[in-house]
Amino acid sequence: MKASLFRSAEAALRRVSSPSASSHLLRRSYCVESKPERKVAVLGAAGGIGQPLALLMKLNPLVSSLSLYDIAGTPGVAADVSHINTRSQVAGYMGDDQLGQALEGADLVIIPAGVPRKPGMTRDDLFNINAGIVKSLCTAIAKYCPNALVNMISNPVNSTVPIAAEVFKKAGTYDEKKLFGVTTLDVVRAKTFYAGKAKVPVAEANVPVVGGHAGITILPLFSQATPKSNNLSDEDIVALTKRTQDGGTEVVEAKAGKGSATLSMAYAGAVFADACLKGLNGVPDVVECSFVQSTIVPDLPYFASKVKLGKNGVEEVLGLGPLSDYEKQGLESLKHELKASIEKGIKFATQS
Repeated sequence: MKASLFRSAEAALRRVSSPSASSHLLRRSYCVESKPERKVAVLGAAGGIGQPLALLMKLNPLVSSLSLYDIAGTPGVAADVSHINTRSQVAGYMGDDQLGQALEGADLVIIPAGVPRKPGMTRDDLFNINAGIVKSLCTAIAKYCPNALVNMISNPVNSTVPIAAEVFKKAGTYDEKKLFGVTTLDVVRAKTFYAGKAKVPVAEANVPVVGGHAGITILPLFSQATPKSNNLSDEDIVALTKRTQDGGTEVVEAKAGKGSATLSMAYAGAVFADACLKGLNGVPDVVECSFVQSTIVPDLPYFASKVKLGKNGVEEVLGLGPLSDYEKQGLESLKHELKASIEKGIKFATQS
């Protein structure tokens, strides 16, 4: 019996590890049609999000050079992922004196650096620690790779994106088309929760999520979800909305003080980074939701909505589309909190 099980497992491993099988798996995950040289830098690569994100970016065939940076621990992470037999060359950098090397020539910089949320901690509690980290890293980006696309994961995103923008403005390098708050995890959660409740294939589910990236500022537009479902009541929509808004808290509590949403965030970060790379490479019609400079909602200079990505970053910020009455109410409710978070970020960057 044991010999039979061993032979079955061995055969399965041979199938998965064959070049055709592994190539097929990668093709399913990523676009491989166009492969110009692309350097991607991950800042905070030894952390809870950074390590799985580094792994996922190593698997992306659009990446030719993968630069991993953190204040400590990066050489080990870089050595580990460098053994994976995919296209990108990996280099690890550690400490302030190596940050410039890590960034030089980068096409895309992903920033998961900072401390994670702990039980009882709001995104706002993270502010004083992570705001300083983001400001320092963005100062280096402005110096060493001012033309790179910047994907901000460090929370609170509603404040760290405005901080980054102010740092770049001060340095004279700001381009609103190249700065993104990564809100993809809200979309990933909305798709998953919607598919489960509406009983539609999760791989086909699509739900735009607008607003911001914390609590009630997260507004999933289930009225625009596809495939359409007539099975959901108003109560279902309210429950799905709340679960999407509280998804981070759900994970923090489930991990009982031992972490936050690191794995799903790394996945979402890799999905959005892949979309940015496709846009840079000229793949048409790449659309993802992101927290960007926007004029969609008056008095909110940054707002998450669908964004069309292209060779220069943001090609077009798309409108909200038709909203249900419940979503219109949610939009009104989020404005005050989102505006306050944006202003807090701007104030920190300009006064500190």
